Amino acid sequence: MNNNEKMKAANSDLEALGIRTGGTVYRNLPEAQLAEMAVCRNEATLSSTGALCADTGEFTGRSPEDKFFVNDELTRDAIWWEGDFNHPVSPETFERMLDKMTGWLSGKDLFVSDLFACADERYRINLTAITTTAIHNLFSRNMFIRPSAEELEKFSTGFTVICAPDFEADPATDGVPHKNFALINLSRKIILVGGTGYTGEIKKGIFSVLNFNLPHLEKVMSMHCSANIGKAGDTAVFFGLSGTGKTTLSADPERSLIGDDEHGWSDTGVFNFEGGCYAKVIRLSKEQEPEIWDAVKFGAIVENTRYYPGTRKINYEDTSVTENTRVSYPLNHIPNAKVPSVGGIPKNIFFLASDSFGVFPPISKLSPEQAMFHFVSGYTAKVAGTEMGVKEPKPTFSTCFGAPFMPLHPSKYAELLGKKIKENEVKIWLVNTGWTGGKYGTGKRMKLDYTRAMITAALNGELDNVNYHEHPNFGFMIPETCPNVPAEILDTRNTWADKDAYDSQADELAGMFLKNFEKFSAEADEAIKKGAPKVREEA
Repeated sequence: MNNNEKMKAANSDLEALGIRTGGTVYRNLPEAQLAEMAVCRNEATLSSTGALCADTGEFTGRSPEDKFFVNDELTRDAIWWEGDFNHPVSPETFERMLDKMTGWLSGKDLFVSDLFACADERYRINLTAITTTAIHNLFSRNMFIRPSAEELEKFSTGFTVICAPDFEADPATDGVPHKNFALINLSRKIILVGGTGYTGEIKKGIFSVLNFNLPHLEKVMSMHCSANIGKAGDTAVFFGLSGTGKTTLSADPERSLIGDDEHGWSDTGVFNFEGGCYAKVIRLSKEQEPEIWDAVKFGAIVENTRYYPGTRKINYEDTSVTENTRVSYPLNHIPNAKVPSVGGIPKNIFFLASDSFGVFPPISKLSPEQAMFHFVSGYTAKVAGTEMGVKEPKPTFSTCFGAPFMPLHPSKYAELLGKKIKENEVKIWLVNTGWTGGKYGTGKRMKLDYTRAMITAALNGELDNVNYHEHPNFGFMIPETCPNVPAEILDTRNTWADKDAYDSQADELAGMFLKNFEKFSAEADEAIKKGAPKVREEA
């Protein structure tokens, strides 16, 4: 077989999709070559650390309203279509978009990488990322698991992700509302991403697939969380929405990192879906987050940042493009990353909430029922300035701490979590990384050093035998002492000058939780309902 025949055979999967490979197909290029091509093609610049800096264009974040699942026999009765983020599209619309997109790609230069998702080989899926840019292909190689040369020899395509930022839909004829789109066909095992340069659409597309397949078909708990493991082999899991500290708190120099964003929990333990990290870098500092700071080196991609004038030094304080500045890098950029990225059954689970209402205590212990309720709720709070029009703290409820990526009804994930918690006697902690002493504008942000100390104490078992008291609204248990943390801050009510104002705010927040839960209550079991907070009766 000559070189042309070999190349044609290697790219037969592209031809099968309808892509006529008239241009150059760069398949499984080394990361250094992809980085070099990204710079030469003006897709990125080289920073002083060796990391690439790239802009994602008009879209600096995901667009959940433009993500669609194909509504067919496989998904029709399985996906929770009533949710805010699971939008249906017909098989016919998908096929028309696929034909149009592959026709547009035909004859163009393409970058292709064959990769894995899931560190546990029992649940591993093969995926092929086809992109029109070197930077998006390097991102894919950063975020997923790279096969060995031997594994590539026998690799066969499972899921295909086609990402073409410059290919835009026509809302008038293509059956989607905007020029940008992400279409997921679970039956055909194809994801189409177009009209957006935001790289996160690639990884979250595969995450959405796993969130359908694993709990629905394999009974594996899929989780939007970070995870690490101690020297004694104890695994910890950290759930939290963006900005709550999920990546920061799991990057612990005393523990090995399993992963920072997406995991499964099987009968034997926790495993990473990915092969890399995608961390926020807004106001990144070496003092506060040394592991992430040091990971920003050659091979990493920093998105939507700016340099200090006249230099190639990244200015992490600059929010002129977006607050959602990020860096992607392979797990091996973290010195103490766990290889392979698997751990045992978790002993501790932390729910992270940045509570800008200043109600939640800095750490508290939850019952299994409360854990299920708070998991379905997925609470954090936005502060003024993070979104247009936000002037006061704004509650955000994202089911399972990842609503845009959860195709099934939230109660399915919560019930599976509750079952695993009870079977394995896992300790559940709620950690407030937000405000204390008052709500945003009056109080102060919880000190990161205190948060780290509380998590360390929980992991070391130092909170197992201390005295606790119950929160009157939420019912979770508040420790009265914690090593290396002032006792007076452990109950947030004590930090408010106006105790009546605290009580009123706690009642209000509890009411917000109850209002949010109304849309789930019909399908939620009694255990989840039992974990709900209550509003105090007026005296």
